Amino acid sequence: MSNRREFITLLGGAAAWPLAARAQQAERVRRIGVLMGLAQNDPESQPRISAFEQALEERGWMKGRNVQLDYRWAPGNAERMRPSAKELIELSPDVIVTHTTPATVAAQNETQTIPIVFVQVSDPVASGLVASLARPGGMLTGFANYEFPLAGKWVEMLKEVAPATVRIALVYNPQTAPFAENYRAPFEAAARSLSIEPIAGPTRDESEIETVIAALGREPGSGLIVMPDLFMVVHRKPIIALADHYRLPAVYPFRYWVVDGGLLSYGIDVLDLFRRTASYVDRILRGAKASDLPVQEPSKFEMVINLKTAKALGLEVPPTLLARVDEVIE
Repeated sequence: MSNRREFITLLGGAAAWPLAARAQQAERVRRIGVLMGLAQNDPESQPRISAFEQALEERGWMKGRNVQLDYRWAPGNAERMRPSAKELIELSPDVIVTHTTPATVAAQNETQTIPIVFVQVSDPVASGLVASLARPGGMLTGFANYEFPLAGKWVEMLKEVAPATVRIALVYNPQTAPFAENYRAPFEAAARSLSIEPIAGPTRDESEIETVIAALGREPGSGLIVMPDLFMVVHRKPIIALADHYRLPAVYPFRYWVVDGGLLSYGIDVLDLFRRTASYVDRILRGAKASDLPVQEPSKFEMVINLKTAKALGLEVPPTLLARVDEVIE
């Protein structure tokens, strides 16, 4: 009798095992390639990746179970983007996520068959990435920085916090910011309306950044605005240090510049864009076409001020400005 029970148990187990195996095989592991415009050890990299991966998990995509993520890092250099994009495409991912305009252009140049979801692209239409925001066409869609009028607000904010300002330089790298002209127009218009001299500050390497900021520092009443440009982001710490050294009031495009010691920032909530990117990746993995998903613009903005930096610059922040900020760093 005992032997018979053991035989039935073994038989039942043998019958159940193939069912479990088939269930595991049914859940195919999908592959996502991610091309980041920051260095892997950049303090801003992990929060963005965490926001993206957490949003994927909320939609049922778990690393090690039904999805594999492959990352490549190409900080601030358009030339590094292409080989990194090529490496990802050779892995045959189901979808690619690209961070910044240079990364997206590099990936688009390497594949016409793998869907791409981009994040933080400043002007996807003018860059030739999509046909239109509403109907992108092709294999690309995503989430844009598309807020060029912010440049005018940056000028107004700088004048408000530093009323003695009579000239402002807008710094950017033409190679990583092909959209620069779109920010320059509202920047120049706002500056002239406030009797401020607008100065374009194209810079292609760290030495040119120092040259531009040092020249500003020699002229009383100067201020600085930094464009949301990948090259500037990668070099943000020396830029902040130079602005501090030359006692220049400056406005930056993202919160983390102020956390690192910058004076004032106003711009999009970057982590929100990374969370929203996961929603499009999810839809594509479930069968949606990138061409049917409209490009989305930012929906969350934040203003941050560093009072310690303001005090070091001898600036008294007006109550009207303090009342509008989302976060005060002391």
